[in-house]
Formats: sequence, structure tokens, C-alpha cells
Amino acid sequence: MRRRTPARPITAAAWLVASAAALLAIAPNSSTLAASGDKQLAATTQKPALPANAKPAAPTAPVVIPPDVRARIVAKLPGAQASDVAVSPIPGLYEVTMGGLIAYVSSDGKYLLSGNVYDLDTQVNLTASRRNSARAKALAAASESNMIVFGPANAKMTITVFTDIDCGFCRKFHGQIAEVNKAGVRVRYMFFPRTGPATESWTKAEQVWCAADRRDALTRAKKGDTVKGKNCGDAAIQSQYELGSDLGVEGTPAIFTQQGDYIGGYLAPAELVQAIQESQKTAVAAR
Repeated sequence: MRRRTPARPITAAAWLVASAAALLAIAPNSSTLAASGDKQLAATTQKPALPANAKPAAPTAPVVIPPDVRARIVAKLPGAQASDVAVSPIPGLYEVTMGGLIAYVSSDGKYLLSGNVYDLDTQVNLTASRRNSARAKALAAASESNMIVFGPANAKMTITVFTDIDCGFCRKFHGQIAEVNKAGVRVRYMFFPRTGPATESWTKAEQVWCAADRRDALTRAKKGDTVKGKNCGDAAIQSQYELGSDLGVEGTPAIFTQQGDYIGGYLAPAELVQAIQESQKTAVAAR
């Protein structure tokens, strides 16, 4: 059963998170659509058959985004860079990716759409694929020197978990860390104190991070023990928190696979392994 403790509203990447909350739409479900029996819809989603002597279409030239379009979009989105803007599947809209967050913006930079884009011909969620790819890239770029890792480097499966020391389900998850590692899962912890900076949970994260033995300190803190150590500043906690925000963390524990799937909150070890394997299979099938 998946559970996670909700986080308080966060400010990082707020332009997209707020838009998602306000503009989230109900996406079509492929099984519902297939079972609807709507002949007209079925006809419009089927690809027309090509004549036997038809010549294959000539390859199309890649679409180039005009510099002025990039400039207008970037100017409207704080923190965005020109490289974050790409062509989208929808004519007239451009895709903007920041961390693991994706939105679609009009060429004049006036309108922003947040939600999933589906290809009705293939029933593929195009946004989910791009979102997972962006998350996977961001997680791969994160240095393990900025994490607390449990499990061998040659583990069959690796996950990144954003955790809060005071989160009940985070503590339950860590209480089973030995079983999770034994099942072949390597856990890379990063901190995401749900209450934000300058709070008790944030201070506890700092104390664990500044301890001489972070793994031991984290385990003791999860049990409710007080961890004392030298003050080494909050730069590491801040960077971890910001990455979680950019990836769309909504609560803790927030578990991500190497493929970029956000598989949710607490999962029992057996359920966790199954979810990771499903993520791996989906990624292979999509290649």
C-alpha cells in the first residue's frame, strides 16, 4: 500500500507547481476509451491504410525554434534557460522542462498549459515519457556525495528516496532498510524536510548531515534519538530540498527509480521490488 506524508507548499519551481494545481485536467484513460464503443472516435483514431504502391514520406527537417520565441518564453519563467525550451507535440506550443517539471507555453510567452498530452492514435502519454526522461537525467546528474547511501554499488536496483526524519512512513521505510537491501535494492537518501527551512525537521536533517557517520546518525534519528554534531551549514540540505522540489516531490517518502518513475510513498519491500521491476520493463519496452 502506497503512503506518503504530504509536504507543505514549496516555493522552488513554484511557477509550474502552481499551474499544475490550477490547470490539472483529467486525461483520457486508454482502457475506458477502448471500451466506449464510440464508432466515430474509433474511426478518427485509426491510421488510414496506405496504397500498396505508395512511396514512403520524405524525412522532415528538424523544427528550429526561433531565438525570439525562446527569449520571450524564458523571460516569463524565472529560472528557465534557453536550453529548457523545446518543440512540443502540439503545433503552436513549446515544451519547457525544469528539473522533472514540464509545461507547454505559447510562442508569445503569454499562455502556459500544465497537464498530460496524449497521442490518441497510440494512446501514449507523451508528457509522462518526457517527464520521466527529465527526472532520470536530473537524478543521474546528482552526485552521491550529496546523498546518504544504503546498499552495495553493484545492486540490481537503485532508487532515490527523498526523506523527512519526522515523517512516520519514512521511519517505517527505514526500519526495513536491511530487508530492502537484501532484496537487491540500493537506497540513495536525500533530505526533504516537509516543513521547510528554519524548522525543527530541517535542523534535524542538518545534524544528521554534519555527523561523522551519516548512516548511523540517520538510523538513530529515525528512531527518535537526538543527534549532535558540529554545525557544517545547511547548503547540502538546501540543494537536496531544491532538487526534490524541482522533481515534483509532494510528500515523503518520495521514491524515484533510475528510469525517472515517481513510484509514490511508502511501499513494503516486496511491493517496492515489484514497482521497480515494472518501471524497468516499461523503460525497456519504450525503447
